[in-house]
Amino acid sequence: MLSRGYTHVPEECGAISEILSRIGDKWTVLVVSMLGNGPMRFNELRREIGGVSQRMLTLTLRGLERDGLVTRTVYPTVPPRVDYELTELGKTLLEPIVGVAAWARANRAKIAAARVVYDKAANREAKPGVVARTPAA
Repeated sequence: MLSRGYTHVPEECGAISEILSRIGDKWTVLVVSMLGNGPMRFNELRREIGGVSQRMLTLTLRGLERDGLVTRTVYPTVPPRVDYELTELGKTLLEPIVGVAAWARANRAKIAAARVVYDKAANREAKPGVVARTPAA
């Protein structure tokens, strides 16, 4: 957790940004969450997640595999069976992802209300001659 005593290290920003873009992607969050229950096949994942295209799921799984978060096991059957599973590193990502998901569920209504207030203020600002005030946090 960042604290007031945190020292900003500019060289780390790029690395942190790259990792956050991987793990912060909505499909990554959903895939990691699903695989937290154990190994799954591609079509099982696609069915359970819903709304993800075959291409996007493929790209997400490849990225997770490349980053060492997911393993891909091919079984020599006809047709070939392929299972995806979280690695030990991938399992360490479950807790923060579950925590962020819980936070999102708990605060969804507050965020929706804040968006309504913001959008109303933005719409008033868009009208000439009207000065809008944004509510303080």
